[in-house]
Amino acid sequence: MSPEAALPQLAILQFLTSLQSPARILVAISGGSDSTGLLLLLDEAVKAAPHLKISLCAATVDHALRAGSADEARKVAVLCASLGIPHIIMIWQGDKPKTGIMAAAREARYGLLATAANDFKADLIVTGHTFDDQRETLAMRGMRTEQVSTGIADAVLFDRRFWILRPLLFSTRADIRAFLKERGVPWIDDPSNEDMKYERVRTRRQLSADAGAERNIRAAWEERLALSTKGAEWLDRHLTLHGGLLGQVMPDGLRQDRAVLDYVLARLAAIFGGRPFVPGRGQMERVLTFATGSGLGRMTAGRVVFDLRRDGLYLARESRGISPLVLRRGEAGVWDGRFGAVNRSGTTIGVEAQAGHSLIPVFVTGIQPPRVGAVNDSTMREESPAPKDLGALDSCDEHRNEGGLGRALPKGAWRRAIASAPVIFAKGDLLSPESAGAIELTPYFAPFDRFLTRFDFIFANRLSAVFATAPYARLPLRSIDGKTI
Repeated sequence: MSPEAALPQLAILQFLTSLQSPARILVAISGGSDSTGLLLLLDEAVKAAPHLKISLCAATVDHALRAGSADEARKVAVLCASLGIPHIIMIWQGDKPKTGIMAAAREARYGLLATAANDFKADLIVTGHTFDDQRETLAMRGMRTEQVSTGIADAVLFDRRFWILRPLLFSTRADIRAFLKERGVPWIDDPSNEDMKYERVRTRRQLSADAGAERNIRAAWEERLALSTKGAEWLDRHLTLHGGLLGQVMPDGLRQDRAVLDYVLARLAAIFGGRPFVPGRGQMERVLTFATGSGLGRMTAGRVVFDLRRDGLYLARESRGISPLVLRRGEAGVWDGRFGAVNRSGTTIGVEAQAGHSLIPVFVTGIQPPRVGAVNDSTMREESPAPKDLGALDSCDEHRNEGGLGRALPKGAWRRAIASAPVIFAKGDLLSPESAGAIELTPYFAPFDRFLTRFDFIFANRLSAVFATAPYARLPLRSIDGKTI
C-alpha cells in the first residue's frame, strides 16, 4: 500500500507480507480487469509463498441491474474453479431504488460481501480499487469542496466486522491489464463504465496525468492520521459525557488548535446528530465561530443543539424530526442514527423519542429522565446514572464519562438531552420489565459504525471508550508501508 510499490506484483507481495497470518482473504471479484487482476496476482503470490499461511476465497455480487450480469457472474465462477479458489455468487434481491442507485448498490454490495466473508470464515475482504479510481474520486470531490480530500482509503472497517483492504490502490489499470494479457486471461468490460450519465465516467474522460498526485494523497493521509491522534487526546482531556446523551466540552477545550477543534466538533456533531457525514464546510465555520466566540447562547447545526455556557459547550440532539423505529421480534435496526436496537422479546416493539410523551416510559437502557414535575437542581443531583450500555462509568474514570447526573447540570441542556432519549413501547403500551430486559439498545456512531477508515480509527476507538462501547476491530496488518503497527 505504498506509492513506491506501484507495480501490481510488488504491491501484492508487500501487502501479503504485511498481513497478520494465518489469514483467509475474501476477494471481491466482478470479472472486470481490476478485480480479475487482483485475484490472479494474489493467487500467484500465495502459491509462491506457502510459508505465509494465507488462503483465498472469492465472491461475486450480481446486482441484477442489467441483462447479462448473471452470465458474467457464472464466468467468474468458472475462472475461480480453474484456480481451485472457493467462490460464491451473491445476488442483490428485492426492488431497486429509483434514485441514488449507485449509493444503494454500494451499500448492498458491501453487505453481501460481509455475508460471504462470514460464511467463508474469512478474516478480511480485498477489493480491486486502483490508482485510476483514486484519481477519479479525488477529482469528483474536488468539484464539490475546496477541502483537501483523503480520497479512497486503503483500509476501511465495514459494519464493525470486516476490514476491507485495497492493495492495488497505487497501481494503475494499464499495468494490471498488461499483467492479465501476459497471462492470457480475459476480463469482462462492464458497459456502465462507458455510460456518460454517471459522474465517474464523465470525470474519467476529463482527467489528465498528474505526476504529483501520489505525494498529495500521502500527505493528506498523514495529515488525517495526525488529526485523528490529536483528536483522541483532545477527547481524554476536554470532553465529558453525561448519561450517554449530553456532551460537554470544557472551556479549555475550545481554546485548542483550530484544525483539531474543527476535526473533533465536526465528528461529535455527526455522532450526536446521528448522521453518517460531518456538517458541511459552511456550517462548521459557523459552529467554530460560535464555539470560540465570547458570547453565550445556542445554535443548531446538523440536528445538534450547541449550547455555549460559562462551564463549556453542551451538545445534544435536537428533539425535532426524530422518526420512530418498529422492530418485529428477532429484528435489529438503527434508531435515529444514534442507537442500535435488537428486539429479542416476543412482541413487536417501537422505539421513539421521549419528547411529547405524557408518561415517563421504561428506558430499556436504564436512563431515567428527571421525575415528573419541575426539574430542579436537587433532582438532578439525586438521579441515578446510566448503565454501562449507554456509556456510564464511575466519575473517576479516565474518559470522564459522568453518567449524566453526578453533579448539577444546566436544566435546559439536560431537558433537551432527555427529550431526545430513546424510549421503548410494545403495541402502544409500555414494556413490562421482563420484555424490556430482552431488548438491547446500544450507542451507534453513524459516521463510523458502518464505514470506518483507518485514518479515523484512533479517534473512533477512543470515542467508543468514552461511550463505554466495544472497541473497534483492529487492522489485520502487522505493518503499513513497512512500518510496524
